[in-house]
Amino acid sequence: MAVVSGPRPRARVAPRPQPFAEPRESLLERVGVLRLDFSLLGAVLGLLGLSVVVLDQVVSSELAIRQAIYAVVGLALMFAVAQVDYSRFRELRVGIYTAMIGMIVLVLIVGEATRGARSWIELPFFTFQPSELGKVLLTLALAAMVIDRVPNTSEWKRTAAVLLAGAVPTGLVFLQPDLGSAFVYVAITLTVLFVAGTRWQHLAAIGAAGVAIALIVLVLAPAAGHPILKPYQQDRLTAFLSPSADPADSTYQIRQSQIAVGAGGKTGRGDNATQTRQGFLPERHNDFIFATVGERYGFVGAAFLLSLYALLIWRALRIMTLSKNLYGAIIAGAIAGMLLFHVFVNVGMNIGIAPITGIPLPLVSAGGSSVIATLIAIGLLQSIYVQSQLASRSRV
Repeated sequence: MAVVSGPRPRARVAPRPQPFAEPRESLLERVGVLRLDFSLLGAVLGLLGLSVVVLDQVVSSELAIRQAIYAVVGLALMFAVAQVDYSRFRELRVGIYTAMIGMIVLVLIVGEATRGARSWIELPFFTFQPSELGKVLLTLALAAMVIDRVPNTSEWKRTAAVLLAGAVPTGLVFLQPDLGSAFVYVAITLTVLFVAGTRWQHLAAIGAAGVAIALIVLVLAPAAGHPILKPYQQDRLTAFLSPSADPADSTYQIRQSQIAVGAGGKTGRGDNATQTRQGFLPERHNDFIFATVGERYGFVGAAFLLSLYALLIWRALRIMTLSKNLYGAIIAGAIAGMLLFHVFVNVGMNIGIAPITGIPLPLVSAGGSSVIATLIAIGLLQSIYVQSQLASRSRV
């Protein structure tokens, strides 16, 4: 029987496995733009936009343009800081702390005196207030100090060391004198200790010491004929307790601010806002800009402004919980505490429930140092958020 022979079928060769190719990142992803917290960014842009609009309508277009320029510079720095791994600042804690102390001491030596305070350094195109940037630097330095524990050191000594590190710049800022910024430094120090998990006994002792110091400064020392604060500082801290006591002098600002807020009604008075347009309300572009918003845009405008701050602080607290390490959580918590303290005190003194301390409303009050420093702090929040996204992505 003949066997028919033909070409043998070729053996099938299994295809070589191709290496896994990760999807290419777009340019925006590579520079980290798409990893940013857009809710936080939206709140920031909303506050900056509202600030420029209010300053243009109430004060002058020139001041509004300057505020817009400060905002652009600050946003550029915010995006730059967001691209840096914030953990690197932990290794630079000594240099950061030294730079902060050096800037504050420098302003005491060469700073320009304005309204009895020596808080600014005149630069060619900019008036720089080191105490504003010092808030951010203090946050970075204290967050690292409270984590890097020294062996064989008790918790009381560690708490005292952090308090001392916060007290030194606080005292220097108080000497300028800048009472409002000094209070902010205290708030940052206490927030760092709280977020770091300091025992409640330590916090209670600090609170008792704070009450004792306030009692000595405001009551006992003036009664003994040795006042620690200057007369105008004493009046600012106590005038809000009785706003009708001296309406022509110490309580004038509070009374005019309350009138402006109350006159705004539900939807505001617009161009008929006499308190702000005719100059009855002092510092309407800075310390009392919330009253300006309240009179011009009413309850609706004030509620919208506070809603933006609520979103801003909520995102800061949310980022604190997302942080990849304790250092980032402390930084985010301290920044959230700083912003909350600024808003509470500023709005409180505008409506008469807090003393007048000269604390600006973040991102809204006119002033380059405050706007730029706050945006750098927001950049740190964005850095913490970006790094948390990268850490979670690498674990997948």
